[in-house]
Amino acid sequence: MAEEEIVVGSVVDGVVTGITRFGAFVLLPGGKTGLVHISEVADSYVNDIKDFVKEQDQVKVKILSYDGNQKIALSIRQAKPGASAVRPRSGGFSGGGGGGHGRGPARPQNFEDRLARFMKESEDKQADLRRHHDSRRGGHRGRGEGSL
Repeated sequence: MAEEEIVVGSVVDGVVTGITRFGAFVLLPGGKTGLVHISEVADSYVNDIKDFVKEQDQVKVKILSYDGNQKIALSIRQAKPGASAVRPRSGGFSGGGGGGHGRGPARPQNFEDRLARFMKESEDKQADLRRHHDSRRGGHRGRGEGSL
């Protein structure tokens, strides 16, 4: 593949030539090498890239960007048929269903919904802590209440 044939958005075959903790180097037809960042290896979370690719593996990659000189950004994840450029969220806070506390299936929520829920739960917890603290002090909320 000659330099002018590197077309952003195209899917080509390549060979994994090196693996680092942050990605894999792939030799493209024509002798150019590009990098598949660890976030572009799979739709799921990738802790160790060696769980997904090994050196000398034949892989299909999508060319994400090319600066005309050295840097070629590639994606294995987006080279799959029907793949989206948007990476699905996995793990972490899903924002729905109460984090696995038996409240039913998780449903996606936007940031504002998750923030509102967090704030309400936080206020409820603070109120519970205040009630517990006040009950241990005999119900007195401040100095001077009920005194001379």
